[in-house]
Amino acid sequence: MNTEPSLNSHRPSGLSLLALLAALAVTAGCVSPPGPFAPLDTTKFTLENSERFVLLDKQTQNSVTCTGLQERPLADGRLEVVANVKNRESRRIQVQINCVFKDAQGFSTGDETPWQTLILSENSTEAVRFTAMNTMARSYTVRVRQAR
Repeated sequence: MNTEPSLNSHRPSGLSLLALLAALAVTAGCVSPPGPFAPLDTTKFTLENSERFVLLDKQTQNSVTCTGLQERPLADGRLEVVANVKNRESRRIQVQINCVFKDAQGFSTGDETPWQTLILSENSTEAVRFTAMNTMARSYTVRVRQAR
């Protein structure tokens, strides 16, 4: 007769395994302290709230820069912005550009220009003009992305 214990005798029964899993599930919720939490630092993703010219993807970060921004109020109270956009590459590139106009508190006025295609020759600079559609605009963000 074989006196060695069988492999099945060392396995936990289905009921004991279920009880162990239930105990783990009940205590898992007790790991973190309760209460409200402060938001994590998100400055990496808030450039559009703090900068006037932003590049939205890695390709444009390597290829495009802004050499100057000019803003002026028009006679009717609307804001006009001119962005000087420079191609840093020694090849012709195509990007898309738009402008989001914001109120005095930095919130969008709902006035966002449509994306327009901008073709930049080798190492050239182009002036792109944007005009707000209403008089609420006090600030803006010019955005550039890869052409789609």
